[in-house]
Amino acid sequence: MVKSVTGCVLAIGLAASVSCAGASAQAPLVVANVNAAPGTIAAGAIEIVPRGGDTGASIPFTIVRGKTSGPVLVLVAGTHGAEYVPIIALQRLRGAIDASTLHGTVIMVHVANMPSFLARTVYYSPADNKNLNRVFPGKADGTLSERIAEAITREFIARATHVIDLHCGDGNESLRPYSYWITTGDSKVAEAGRALALAFGLDNIVVDGSRPTDPAASVYLSNTAITRGKPALTTETGGMGVVDDESIGLIERGVGGVLKHLGMRDTGPAPVAAPVWIKQNEVLRAGVTGLFYPVVKRAQQVVKGALIGHITDFHGAKIEEVHAPFDGQVLYVIGTPPISKGEPVAMIGK
Repeated sequence: MVKSVTGCVLAIGLAASVSCAGASAQAPLVVANVNAAPGTIAAGAIEIVPRGGDTGASIPFTIVRGKTSGPVLVLVAGTHGAEYVPIIALQRLRGAIDASTLHGTVIMVHVANMPSFLARTVYYSPADNKNLNRVFPGKADGTLSERIAEAITREFIARATHVIDLHCGDGNESLRPYSYWITTGDSKVAEAGRALALAFGLDNIVVDGSRPTDPAASVYLSNTAITRGKPALTTETGGMGVVDDESIGLIERGVGGVLKHLGMRDTGPAPVAAPVWIKQNEVLRAGVTGLFYPVVKRAQQVVKGALIGHITDFHGAKIEEVHAPFDGQVLYVIGTPPISKGEPVAMIGK
């Protein structure tokens, strides 16, 4: 069950000129009872009410509504609560996108997974021990993570023409920047997703042809948009719980490139000129629980069979070694000792 809270509307730059000739004016946009008139910024939150003993959750969002019509770009941060770089990047972008010159609308979901963010947990929500990015499109009568996913699907993805799910290495992951281009489903949607990846500008792009095609079991946030005919992208910048200007800058530059690509803004960065297409990847998982000791670093090139790291028991005895399954580079590697059986220790891309 979801209830809405109306936010404030701040008029900005209403007298500024619009640079795209002949563009039609926009009607107001309402999201969860927050009304965004053309040429304004509107802010509010969706409140997920408590159910079954949980505490509920809040999903804060901002609508930057251009004066003239155009695409509706939804930017989501905090799908995993300990991935801080995208959350800070959206706060900066909120003040950097000018509604008076924007063609179309940008909707920013500032923290999708508030329970995880406030509890500083990696991967899983403390409310139900579920990974929000594995329960889409969600359930209105489900657990808290499922209800959050349902609200995001209904209120944001349903209104979008394009979606970017902004991730980074989780609080335990040392990660090199890359994005995911999802190729499953409609070929026209996939091709539009490829253009988004190029426009965002990260030079390493994972080609992912393994996502589900059933809209009712889309699993992932970005895939939920794709299975509904909307181009989407997942990006990864930053990690290890560190908030750094370089990683934030990659997101700011990436969103700027997408705004230009979609014709929402007249200027912006050019698409990446020489992308590295990563056509094979594998997440390496722990076979035991213990302490993980990596021997490789993010972005390091490795050969098949190379040692990635080892796991000890809680007395220090080595109980497992992890090796590279093929030649490639380390896209991320776990950088903190705790490791549980079945959880990732690294991702290798070729």
